Amino acid sequence: MVRFHKMHGLGNDFVVIDARSEPVEMTARRARALADRRTGVGCDQLILLEPSSLADARMRIFNADGGEVEACGNATRCVVRLLGGSATIETLGGLLDGRSEDGKVTVELEAPRFDWDAIPLAYAMDTRAMPVAWEELASPMAANVGNPHVIFFVADADAVDLARLGPLIETDPLFPARVNVNVATVDDRANIRLRVWERGVGLTDACGTGACATAVSAIRAGLVDSPVTVTLPGGPLVIGWAPGGRIAMSGPATHVFTAETDLSAFG
Repeated sequence: MVRFHKMHGLGNDFVVIDARSEPVEMTARRARALADRRTGVGCDQLILLEPSSLADARMRIFNADGGEVEACGNATRCVVRLLGGSATIETLGGLLDGRSEDGKVTVELEAPRFDWDAIPLAYAMDTRAMPVAWEELASPMAANVGNPHVIFFVADADAVDLARLGPLIETDPLFPARVNVNVATVDDRANIRLRVWERGVGLTDACGTGACATAVSAIRAGLVDSPVTVTLPGGPLVIGWAPGGRIAMSGPATHVFTAETDLSAFG
């Protein structure tokens, strides 16, 4: 039997397995089975914590489709809360620092990257205003904040049929590693409304790295000031960033329950 924690950040939910003391084999098939909401535990991402020589823990992130990805901001906050106090976490997207205080968790992500080949895109273009469109979604910005994001600033984020357009954009050949799709509305210089189609997951109540990518893109374009509140369907996150620096993200992290399961039942 393996012990696991069910956690969430603004409704973006995770199964977290702490394998620092005893190794746990995780495959795409097993992660997909555990994430299944009908026949598994159910989650957006499966999080596996392993020993690290660089940090307090190494965090591996498996999306609901079983694919392993580089970063997840909401999961990072949950892991910091689980580890207690403050922690440094090693991910495929870099080293992340976090601290838990006053019921909220703040994490620092690596500095964003904007070069076309760092996103990555299939060919060179200006990531401030990409000369591409998918129906009414046009001229997006792009940023890599540990994982790849494309951001569309629109008049009304709620009016976009993201359930239909999200998968088309995610899997477009322009994005060789696929991409997370963000549609955002700037309400004023301190507030952004955001919806996210998450790569390998789909529509999600919250996406921490999506909030970061959207905030830094809006700051870069001069649309908002730092820090800015990014409100997703699941609730708000506060993002701070100065050009050239790391990204600070603050928000809640909730522990739902702890349980045990037989991993052999999931392949």
